[in-house]
Amino acid sequence: MDMNSNIEKAMILAAGKGTRLGPLTVDIPKSLLPVGNTPVIVHQLRWLKSYGVNKVVINLYHKGDRIKEELGDGTGYGMEIHYSPEEVLLGTAGGVKRMEGLFDEIFYVIYGDTISDVNLSSMVDFHRQKQALMTIVLFKIERTWETGVVEINEDGKIISFTEKPPKGDECSNFSSGGIYILEPEIFKFIPNNDSCDFGYDVLPRLIEENVPVYGYLLNSNEYLIDIGTIEKYRQANEDMNAGRVKILYEE
Repeated sequence: MDMNSNIEKAMILAAGKGTRLGPLTVDIPKSLLPVGNTPVIVHQLRWLKSYGVNKVVINLYHKGDRIKEELGDGTGYGMEIHYSPEEVLLGTAGGVKRMEGLFDEIFYVIYGDTISDVNLSSMVDFHRQKQALMTIVLFKIERTWETGVVEINEDGKIISFTEKPPKGDECSNFSSGGIYILEPEIFKFIPNNDSCDFGYDVLPRLIEENVPVYGYLLNSNEYLIDIGTIEKYRQANEDMNAGRVKILYEE
């Protein structure tokens, strides 16, 4: 099976402190926490590589040197890895904006605490069919009041985003899965030299200006979880050990 998505570049956002994971992240960044005996970020690199990605940028902050020591220059993964250490946290969008010079073509952005086996080739086909500037993986959630909620129309276009809506006021039960496809034109919507977040800052502006931003719905046979809490980290390990995550790459 040809899994090449024809996208060669990606950025992994690994600068977060991981405070919700408590003592687990005191001395280690959350992207290095093992799931099924393999660090989260290594799962991500192998998954991206299986779809043809060969150049990855990783932003760093909390215990960033540990990530550099683990991954090196990427040779061991058949990739070229660049690092972007941040002295002050720049936010999800600000961190990507800082590396604008490396992203002159379509690229992925992956949040560093996400594990998924979503079919990136299918996602890219959807993105191109919709002629989107930005495509976001969406998945159904139950506790909508605890996260950002995304509303789409019948065509899949994102028409609203509400961060942690009051219980009972939810407009949908879809949330962002922390996996984006972005065209380089996205940088026009991210300010320079400022802390900036995709969810709080960029996405609302794109919606307001009627920019083509689409939601790619996770299929029922695809897996996605973020390990941002102790509960979810434990669940990810249980799921990996139980074979609920389709590992499409070679170990």
